[in-house]
Amino acid sequence: MGAHKRPSLLSRAGAASALTLAAVGASVVVPGAASGAEASPLSDRALEIAASKQGSPYQWGATGPYRFDCSGLTLYSFKKAGKRLPRTAAQQYNSTRHISRAARERGDLVFFFSHGRGVYHVGIYAGDGKIWHAPKTGAVVRLERIWTNSVWYGRVD
Repeated sequence: MGAHKRPSLLSRAGAASALTLAAVGASVVVPGAASGAEASPLSDRALEIAASKQGSPYQWGATGPYRFDCSGLTLYSFKKAGKRLPRTAAQQYNSTRHISRAARERGDLVFFFSHGRGVYHVGIYAGDGKIWHAPKTGAVVRLERIWTNSVWYGRVD
């Protein structure tokens, strides 16, 4: 590999991946295309916990372990994984590191917003454009495709 390619690889993969690139024969690591090994153990665990609650009924104000509202599910899942979050979806958004859609990974939080109302719903990103969430009264915790582009993403550190 010529020296002229190294800066391009480093700029695309990030300086932190330089040793990884050298160790694996200059394979390009694409940011945002995370494999399960790249997601944080905290986020992976929270995602597993949310998925384990599939079928649990929605109840406004509920934080588990058997009934949930949207932010109650995310609060419960991350608490069981070892990280405390604030209670509401808006507070959770304000407490996360905001990331782009391109940078989202499994286990990140997905915040639904509307102009004039702000953040009104939250779920946990499951990959492939889907979230685990507690949608509304009469529904249960389920895996569902993200249905709008009016979303922001946040990472729990």
